[in-house]
Amino acid sequence: MVRLGELEQQVIGVLWADMGTEMTVRQVAEHFPDHAYTTVLTVLDRLEQKGMVRRIRGGRAHHYVATGSREAYAATLMREALSAAPDPDAVLVHFAETVSHEEAELLRHILNEHDEGDKEDRSR
Repeated sequence: MVRLGELEQQVIGVLWADMGTEMTVRQVAEHFPDHAYTTVLTVLDRLEQKGMVRRIRGGRAHHYVATGSREAYAATLMREALSAAPDPDAVLVHFAETVSHEEAELLRHILNEHDEGDKEDRSR
């Protein structure tokens, strides 16, 4: 599971805010006036090692871009937490009891579409 420290979360948050936009270290560092440029560079390097960002070499300045969305990262964390639980069914029950009516409706809709897709795949 890719765990992110507080500053890593903040830095990737800057890249997620402009998803798909390549940013230089300096552009990212402008969001963190209390941190040195080299600190932000180190954090971006760590995020690259964790597969969260991609470094694009070009000219004098490297650019960084997030490799996935905030939502995809959250979904991965949820999946990994569920997989790590001794009783995943109980975790799902507790989760289902905490979602709003609107969230429950969205989940039902998505699961129904998923089930229909599975039926189509089996009929081929």
